[in-house]
Amino acid sequence: MTWRGSTTFPERIFACLPYLLPIVEVFVYGQFFLTQFPFLQVLFLPLLPLLRVYYGVRYAGLIIFFALFIFVVRNEKISHFIRFNTLQAILLDIIVFLFGVLTDVVGLLPAGNFAMQTLYTTIFLGIVAASAYSVIQSLWGRYAEIPAISDAVYMQLPR
Repeated sequence: MTWRGSTTFPERIFACLPYLLPIVEVFVYGQFFLTQFPFLQVLFLPLLPLLRVYYGVRYAGLIIFFALFIFVVRNEKISHFIRFNTLQAILLDIIVFLFGVLTDVVGLLPAGNFAMQTLYTTIFLGIVAASAYSVIQSLWGRYAEIPAISDAVYMQLPR
C-alpha cells in the first residue's frame, strides 16, 4: 500500500488519467462558456479525438465507469494513491450526471435562457477546476483534498 509522499512517477501519471472522464463528461456544459471565450478552446483541442470516440461509442461512459470501478478501485494490488484518484474522478463524474438531471428539471421551468447559461457555465467551471486541481496535486504526488468528495473517497477506501 502506498502512503502519502511515496508515489512513483508512473503512479502519478496513472492517477491523473481517470480525471479525463469527468472532463469529457462535462464538456457539453462548456458550450456557452467556450463560445464567449473562444481563445480557451485551444486548451481543449487535445481532447477532440477522445471526445469523438467517447460520444461515438454507445454507452462508453457507463462501460468506462464500471471498468474503472471494478478493475482499479476494487483491486487492492493497485496502489492506494491511484485507487483514491480513480474513485475521486468517478465521484466527480457522478456529480456531472446529477447535474444533468438537475439541468433537465430546470430546463422544464420557464426560467429563461440566461439562467441555463449560468447554470451550465457554473457546472463546467466547477468540474474543470476540481479536475485540474486534482491532476496538479496528483502530479506533485499529493492527495487532492476536495471537501465532501475526498471524505467520501476515504470512507470507501480505508488505508
